[in-house]
Amino acid sequence: MAKQTVADQLVETLADSGVRRIYGVVGDSLNPVVDAVRRTDRVDWVQVRHEETAAFAAGAEAQITGRLAACAGSCGPGNLHLINGLYDAHRSMAPVFALASHIPSAEIGSSYFQETHPDRLFQECSHYCELVSTREQMPRVAQSAIQHAIGQGGVGVVTLPGDIAGQDAADKPERHALVTGRPTVRPADDQIDQLAHLVEQAERITLFCGAGAAGAHDEVMRFAGRVHAPVGHALRGKEWIQYDNPFDVGMSGLLGYGAAYQATHECDLLILLGTDFPYNAFLPDDRPGVRIVQVDVRPEHLGRRCRLDLAVWGDVRETLRCLTDRVRPRTDRRFLDRMLKKHADALEGVVKAYTRKVEKHVPIHPEYVASVLDEEAADDAIFTVDTGMCNVWAARYITPNGRRRVIGSFSHGSMANAVPQAIGAQLTDRRRQVVTLSGDGGFSMLMGDFLTLVQYGLPVKVVVFNNSALSMVELEMMVGGLPAYGTDNHNPDFAAVARACGAHGVRVEKPKHLRDALREAFRHDGPALVDVVTDPNALSIPPKIQAEMVKGFALSASRMVLDGGVGRMAQIARSNLRNIPRP
Repeated sequence: MAKQTVADQLVETLADSGVRRIYGVVGDSLNPVVDAVRRTDRVDWVQVRHEETAAFAAGAEAQITGRLAACAGSCGPGNLHLINGLYDAHRSMAPVFALASHIPSAEIGSSYFQETHPDRLFQECSHYCELVSTREQMPRVAQSAIQHAIGQGGVGVVTLPGDIAGQDAADKPERHALVTGRPTVRPADDQIDQLAHLVEQAERITLFCGAGAAGAHDEVMRFAGRVHAPVGHALRGKEWIQYDNPFDVGMSGLLGYGAAYQATHECDLLILLGTDFPYNAFLPDDRPGVRIVQVDVRPEHLGRRCRLDLAVWGDVRETLRCLTDRVRPRTDRRFLDRMLKKHADALEGVVKAYTRKVEKHVPIHPEYVASVLDEEAADDAIFTVDTGMCNVWAARYITPNGRRRVIGSFSHGSMANAVPQAIGAQLTDRRRQVVTLSGDGGFSMLMGDFLTLVQYGLPVKVVVFNNSALSMVELEMMVGGLPAYGTDNHNPDFAAVARACGAHGVRVEKPKHLRDALREAFRHDGPALVDVVTDPNALSIPPKIQAEMVKGFALSASRMVLDGGVGRMAQIARSNLRNIPRP
């Protein structure tokens, strides 16, 4: 029986930690690890066309499954390509193990061919990043990287020279039990007491929820119902909070809609639940009379966006379980009803811009594309969303229901994330529908990995919002008082490209053909691309505009800005209005 190598040990450790596949591009320094994967049936190697895709795919898999995922890059340029996707995974708190293969150990420090220093380069986008210098060291270093990634939520990096990976493993390597799940964190009793006291003192309470509210939907609804609090959300909180929510007042921020901004500014107690919302211009930081509480499982998040009257270190679900029964039920719901009415009015006002002749408008309104996509996609679909205007359309048109997932580069804000994330999402379950909302700029940036979908027969449905422009950048230029420049894309027929790659591809230029094209793509047993030619003048502005937000944005430009159509969310708001007691 052949002796186990260091690479064998590493792959076995990853398998014991729940890793099912490693995404990467093969290369000489990685060869011992790739060969170890070849010789095991516990882990698969997923060959992508670019290492950035590997890291995005691993991050998406980790977000969908909650388990550790892995990616790898060969020495120097290979592992450097991982860094953008690892930044995204780390900022999304996705547990990812990254193997940064290295040059021969004896050559480190000699400016050898392809030499870099991954143990330094990946420090900022990881919780743990260490170099393995001896075969005896590897098991403990790998375990530490895994435990950091899982325990703290983010990236653990191991730098492993290829020659050490190929060595025989130590005779008696240290092995330890591996923790593969995270515990819940209950706040201290004195923090619960202080929070209950602030709730009892307040007359108008608003909840604002982020991704940290995942798994706490029922607890948030129960607490909101007890104190009659409107509930708003950030983009990453949408999929966890907006569905089955009679207290919904929409989303705040640059992509926002509805009455979330008003609810957070007109309350006297704002409770931030599991959100690291970065835009303090949309928070009532300096508004007199508004007390602010933040609840977060990551203590380093507490108070870094705005001043706090109380910081609560704890899991959102556990915190609300401890709190709800300790506060008195409210009977006065005037504040809640007023915010629900504002929310419905705001959505009614903007939905008209979306509905007017939209089914005949050429080029096609991107809002219409997102709305039809929302209607035709499966109830348990996974949507991966490119950064830019696709974020806007997903935020306003993709309807959550507790079964759908919506992931994107929402914290890091990278282009080109949608197709790579779809690869990782689809490999978790080939039977589940995975749909991308891809911008033409983002899709073309990592277009090579469309071939990965074809190579592995992954039935991802790529919907390209093709307006031949970097529209979000154009909007940023307008906000800064600058003319749009350098934002035009000269694109091919992406559907023809898809067909040339061996996939299903269809181009849509008229609205009347859109629904049938999507249905045909969804029925297709394999990868499919729908290239939709959309209106480049369809931009977005937030629902609450202040002078410091707008800067040089010309008022005349507002005629070409569609002020946030919202699809079926207007219907939801009307339904919530029916719950308001009538005198």
